[in-house]
Amino acid sequence: MNGTKRWGIAFAGFVTQVALGGVYAWSVFRIPLTREFGWTIAQVTWTFTIAIGGLGIGAFVGGLCLNRTSPRSVAIAGGALNGLGVFLASFSAHKLWWLYLSYGVMGGIGLGFAYIVPISVLVKWFPDRRGLITGIAVSGFGAGALVTAPVATHLIQSSNVGVLRTFAYLGISYLVITCSAGCFMQNPPSGWSPSGLTLSPIQVSQRATKDFTIRGALATWQWWALWSLLFLNGTAGIALISQEAPIFEKLTGCTAAVAAGMVGIVSVGNGVGRIFWSGISDVLTRRWTYAALYLLQTVLFWLLPLQSSAAVITAISFIILMCYGGGYGTMPAFAADYFGSKNVGSIYGLMATAWSCAGLAGSQILIRFLGPTGSYATGLHAIAIVMLVSLTLPILVSPPKP
Repeated sequence: MNGTKRWGIAFAGFVTQVALGGVYAWSVFRIPLTREFGWTIAQVTWTFTIAIGGLGIGAFVGGLCLNRTSPRSVAIAGGALNGLGVFLASFSAHKLWWLYLSYGVMGGIGLGFAYIVPISVLVKWFPDRRGLITGIAVSGFGAGALVTAPVATHLIQSSNVGVLRTFAYLGISYLVITCSAGCFMQNPPSGWSPSGLTLSPIQVSQRATKDFTIRGALATWQWWALWSLLFLNGTAGIALISQEAPIFEKLTGCTAAVAAGMVGIVSVGNGVGRIFWSGISDVLTRRWTYAALYLLQTVLFWLLPLQSSAAVITAISFIILMCYGGGYGTMPAFAADYFGSKNVGSIYGLMATAWSCAGLAGSQILIRFLGPTGSYATGLHAIAIVMLVSLTLPILVSPPKP
């Protein structure tokens, strides 16, 4: 019975993440907001930055709450905060501060609350497939823009809707979906494990022999190494995600509608990568999976600005987002391997502050490097160099000693 139930909970977690992942479609709001209210590109981009920052804070606080209350309560609270925050953004006409407060702060913290719940719950239900199951769950987050980007673009361009009412429609939808799916979130019974559980020697060698508390995890250098891995991978991916539509328009000369379609296609890579790389990590190990992610991104970020074909740029960006999503799909299992599953909600929740920092750094990198000609080449090449240098980190990391 519990064996079947865990897959139902996994599906509910996936649905939750699809709704939350709509935040990745932010780039389709950028141009409409600047045109309608006269805000600058940098000012509008800060909304996404704040939302990702709030996600990290919300994930940590939500992880701590999981030790004190039920996963169901935390998931519903997060879904309600996120949906309400996006809905309230519809009242931000000529009030940039309100957009930051509603979509950014409130919506972002709600994202973190709801995001951490399926991760914490599913590593307990699937000790035999930690990488794969967390990858499946968070793949919904990566693929959220696939649904949201074209829907939001259609609503924005509709004469009787527009950009602000689009926030209202999306906010209500997010609230209903996440709160409904959150009702299914629960931990397995104490002492439960799937029948026939066996771990390979390589899996055993990469797992801690005890459950760490958050204080104990922070006392190890490995926690900080995993935080850095998450931060570096996230910075690279968010740099592209935050500027996807304008990058595609600049490199290919396509229209905004075509660029929005490319954003939707590329976002699939984010979701696919979370399943693909997290599944690979169950065999290859988490550290060597991260090494492969960094090496691939070194090559791809260097090649991207040298292209002009929409098909080639879409393919390269798709694989970059596979790497980006793969990092987030793999890291929850990485944290559970090194520090145990008992307190993974708070341990990985605090680690998710790397996501916040990556949102701040990644969303600003390409804007800072954007020269008078509007070229993204320097910024993209800088990211490639950082990925190459950072390749040493996953090679050196190893499980903490008891």
